[in-house]
Amino acid sequence: MKAEKVTQHIVQWLKSYALNAGTHGFVVGVSGGIDSAVTSTLCALTGLPTLCVTLPIHQDPAQIARAQNHITSLKEQCPHVSSLKVDVTPIFEAFKHSIPDQAPEALIQLSLANSRARLRMTTLYYLAGINHALVAGTGNKVEDFGVGFYTKYGDGGVDISPLADLVKSEVYALGAHLEIHQDILAAAPTDGLFGDSRTDEDQIGANYDELEWAMDFYEKNSDPSELEPRQKAVLDIYIKLHTNNQHKMRPIPVCTIPEALR
Repeated sequence: MKAEKVTQHIVQWLKSYALNAGTHGFVVGVSGGIDSAVTSTLCALTGLPTLCVTLPIHQDPAQIARAQNHITSLKEQCPHVSSLKVDVTPIFEAFKHSIPDQAPEALIQLSLANSRARLRMTTLYYLAGINHALVAGTGNKVEDFGVGFYTKYGDGGVDISPLADLVKSEVYALGAHLEIHQDILAAAPTDGLFGDSRTDEDQIGANYDELEWAMDFYEKNSDPSELEPRQKAVLDIYIKLHTNNQHKMRPIPVCTIPEALR
């Protein structure tokens, strides 16, 4: 990948979109992971106001530290970058104690994890509203269009998606080119929604290199008959998630009324 040219292309795309929309910059949720670090850096490189927001909810301190260190460096390099920490934990706890909990524990925990993402989305849009800014998404191609590994109307609720045509390895390559902190580049990817140390690989059952391979294999409609056992397992994981999460990737179904009924 031609990292510098890709960087220039995305930065120009972001700037043109924001200016044409008549907005005053970007709001980015920064988690301490590679995707949000790259996204916030690209937004900052436009020269437009960029608000970097940390939104801890019972967050791993290491994730918070990585996010804060990244934001500090970005602010030192770009005077138009500002930051804000919004501790959403009290809101989450109030929400958790106000809703029914008569359901299987696994479903409760998954629903609460998705609720964390949606509370963060709500906060980002409030900040975007008062700053007349765009919420910049941090999802990559594998997450957004491969396995659907994001929360519908949570981290998937954004105005623009600068990384959504890049697979994870390309995001890492861009991160290295942009000189993102080494601790972020080395950190295991995690959505941080469960308040523990589980990684994306723990949840999905495959790492991003494997998922990139499976995505390419699936899109080429290749013959799986000669695959190794691990490759078959990864392909099965990919196909299952890709199929089950189509409701996230496709436009909301609209009930079309026949003209004869009007």
